[in-house]
Amino acid sequence: MQIGWLLYFIIALVVIIVLSAAIKIVQEYERGGVFRLGRFVGLRGPGLVLIIPFIERMRKIDLRVITMDVPQQECMTMDNVTVTVDAVIYFRVVEPADAILKVLDYIKATSLLAQTTLRNVVGQSELDELLAHRDRLNEKIQVVVDEGTNPWGIKVSMVEVKDVELPETMKRAMAAQAEAERDRRAKVVHAEGEFQAAQKLTDAAQIIGTQPAALQLRYLQALTAIATERTNTILFPIPLDMITPFLARANPEKK
Repeated sequence: MQIGWLLYFIIALVVIIVLSAAIKIVQEYERGGVFRLGRFVGLRGPGLVLIIPFIERMRKIDLRVITMDVPQQECMTMDNVTVTVDAVIYFRVVEPADAILKVLDYIKATSLLAQTTLRNVVGQSELDELLAHRDRLNEKIQVVVDEGTNPWGIKVSMVEVKDVELPETMKRAMAAQAEAERDRRAKVVHAEGEFQAAQKLTDAAQIIGTQPAALQLRYLQALTAIATERTNTILFPIPLDMITPFLARANPEKK
């Protein structure tokens, strides 16, 4: 009896092992590439997949978008400025068969291609373009990497440069340049204000010069403004044409 139970146990164990090797579950976001005695026979899934144990084997490929950080790269721009740049890349498998058959590790291959492309594109750009037009840099990198990964069945949907780190000397130089630019704009605004004020004063002088009564009114306004200040003694000149009539009345014999 013990031998019979042992035989049944061995048979059951073999069946379980065979079934576990024959039954595979492929998720909705996956595809399974099946090899039969080393020969690729097609894709399977999603769902329950049956394969011939010990004759066929299956490799699963994830079809979801993969987000991968591109490590920091020290690059030199076209105008000989050393910068440190890092980025993030978004890609996914669109042809699972190519991703299985044409590249050993498509994730590592895409990462290395993105690193070298990032250095090359930054090396072909100037610092101002790198800082002010980052969207163009992203587009260039995305196009080049997508062309390189296309034979592997990989689609690169987006590349974003996250950070551009400048040397300390360059940061100080840019800060000084920005401060000088602010000073220049302030001086230009001040000069424009002085010019407009001088122009208005010139227009006012022309009007007053043609209207003597306006000059007298402006004189009286100045006296009114001075009269409100009681803390100081103010000497205000009086034009001779205002006191001439009074002098004439005081000395009628001179007429």
